[in-house]
Amino acid sequence: MAGRGKKRRRPRRLRKSGKRLRRTFWRSFETTGAAMENLEIRKVGIVGAGVMGSGIAQAFALAGIETVITDVAESALRRGMETISASMDRMIKKEKITPEQKTRALAAIAAERDVQVVAGCDLVIEAATEDERLKLDIFRQLDALARPDAILASNTSSLSITRLAAATRRPAQVIGLHFFNPVPMMALVEIISGLQTSAETAAAAGRLAQRIGKTPVKVRNSPGFVVNRLLCPMINEAVFAVAEGLATPAEIDEAMKLGANHPLGPLALCDLIGLDVELAIMQVLHEGFKDPKYRPAPLLVEMVEAGRLGRKTGQGFFSYV
Repeated sequence: MAGRGKKRRRPRRLRKSGKRLRRTFWRSFETTGAAMENLEIRKVGIVGAGVMGSGIAQAFALAGIETVITDVAESALRRGMETISASMDRMIKKEKITPEQKTRALAAIAAERDVQVVAGCDLVIEAATEDERLKLDIFRQLDALARPDAILASNTSSLSITRLAAATRRPAQVIGLHFFNPVPMMALVEIISGLQTSAETAAAAGRLAQRIGKTPVKVRNSPGFVVNRLLCPMINEAVFAVAEGLATPAEIDEAMKLGANHPLGPLALCDLIGLDVELAIMQVLHEGFKDPKYRPAPLLVEMVEAGRLGRKTGQGFFSYV
């Protein structure tokens, strides 16, 4: 009874060891924070040469930032570079850029199949298919390849940045950079912070978005973030309306363009986004919130199963053949 209430003290060696560990941890944290504050993004790597990846590469290159784009398929890299060139030709016709700017931008982009080219980048953006397992694999690979002070970002339109960050050894340096299609024309970039993302990483991402002429909007990690959480359920509801015979796809789109002042109707927009992408986002929302209001329209599921994915296949709610 005489000893009750007294604290048991750890041996002096353990106390000193604990202090050393705490000092090491905080010094490491402070060093990383200082490095992030001073990090100047001079070179950007992009993984995935599809529509989004090539558009993101174009935006960085036009801003004078050295860019390397990589993809496992040589054909995808070739198409990506052709897409970038054609996009800049349209911008020249509209007098948004000069031929000289196009020449400089193309010279700033390197296209390589070997993903190891990202090792020297200050920022690496994953722009692969909206498949969580694939993105997790890519993030583990990028974490092993990229410099310790490099930022890793995802262009995901709905998946959890927190989950992607947890697959790396640098979760504080992982962030979402959600660009919108077509990237060269769309001004918005959603800057999505996961639970682990540091303030320094978010600030660096915001500064970079402004540097390439985009408007950053800070978003907390949540299924669908801001735009897709609001937009995709509207598109999904339009698909329900088609299935119910409420009106034809053309009539629904015309009603929304004239009645809501939308530049593009929801079904034509779905074709542009891709019905498979719309379905994937609705599934993420439905799974993430467990709310029946996010249930994908059965017609949307059926059209994806039929391979009618919109513009990229030539057939969606409208024909593009």
